[in-house]
Amino acid sequence: MRKRIGFLVLLLTLGLVLAACNSDGEETTGTGGDGDASGEITVWVHPYTGDAEAEKEMWDGIIARYNEEFPEVKVNIETIPWSNRDQKILTALAANNGPDVFYAIPDQMPQYADEGMLLELDPYLEDYDMDDFVDSALVSTTWKDKMYGLPILQEAYTFFYNADVIEAIGEDPENLPTTWEEFQAWAEKAKEKDFYALSYAGGGSMNGTLYPWIWQAGGDVITQDDEVLINSPESVEAFEFINNMYEKGYIPEDSITAMEHDALFQGGEMLAVLGSGISLTNLQAIEDFNFVIAPPLQNEEQVTYGTTGMFVVPSNSDNPDAAAEFVKVVTNADSQREFNTVTQYIPTRESAKDIFDSQEYLSQLATYTEFALPGVIHPIGRNIMPLIQAEVQTMMEGKKSPEEAADAAAELIEAELAKY
Repeated sequence: MRKRIGFLVLLLTLGLVLAACNSDGEETTGTGGDGDASGEITVWVHPYTGDAEAEKEMWDGIIARYNEEFPEVKVNIETIPWSNRDQKILTALAANNGPDVFYAIPDQMPQYADEGMLLELDPYLEDYDMDDFVDSALVSTTWKDKMYGLPILQEAYTFFYNADVIEAIGEDPENLPTTWEEFQAWAEKAKEKDFYALSYAGGGSMNGTLYPWIWQAGGDVITQDDEVLINSPESVEAFEFINNMYEKGYIPEDSITAMEHDALFQGGEMLAVLGSGISLTNLQAIEDFNFVIAPPLQNEEQVTYGTTGMFVVPSNSDNPDAAAEFVKVVTNADSQREFNTVTQYIPTRESAKDIFDSQEYLSQLATYTEFALPGVIHPIGRNIMPLIQAEVQTMMEGKKSPEEAADAAAELIEAELAKY
């Protein structure tokens, strides 16, 4: 609670600063790209790899591309650590000495946008190529029908199967499950052969546990219009599915609080795990480990989780026009090829995915970003996650039915909305 209060105090402080900076009552905006950009901007980025030299060369290339179009703008790249990034950004903006552009993730954007901390980018995008972006990549950059960022990277989580376990249960690695029903049939066969069917990291993020099942069932957690849907019939079906897997022993006994089950999967004791690009890197490093990757499962919807990284402009930037133009350049196809070749994330532009044409597995994962939702896009999205997690854990402990757990989660979300 203390951490949350501190965050709200920073938001309040920043709101007062922004109000003071706009005492004439007008919203902070740029010219919408009507004028030639000039001056200086500071861009805050993070260390996306362990190779600082490669990243410097990457940023030098992107800046050079920007300066071809805007030669009168000096761009300063500053790399800040991932730890405590929220506090660093909020403190700097409240002191009116923050960056002109910074990298944001899906649970940050709606909090910042809702408080008036971000510059609306729509006026700058009238003649900009938006059609090349993967539709799902724009979900996390949009709040209340306004665009506050442009995406540069995506992930897509899907099932990685142990091919040897598939053969051990008498199934075909070339004909993987596509629906809940088909997966449950495989899970039953795995259990009969003393394998676990799936990893369930109940102590981790809901993005990798409950949420994808909710979305696949056709449900949702909470909408941008504050409609709580976590206890809708569709969402309850996801609670029931998870509970059923646990009761039947399809997932490990420690799934209530586990953070991962990599040892079980890599040791040949588990059929499948939900993974992404980092999972691919880890599995490719294991000698003689045979795996296959499946498309995201489908029940009512074919959908999965996958984060999106974006660049945004704070509303109190001293140079909003130059900053907005930089966001456009850093997320164009050429810059995305350069950025994602170094970082090995998936580009958010379809045309830039050609960087993985020669890489079988990354090319396959890149086709799944169209199904990837970035999480719960709402200012309280981060706050409600541990509340929902606790209810799912209580259900798995046998203390509540799936419907009771979903209803309790809904009540907690409503209470959090009341505070918001």
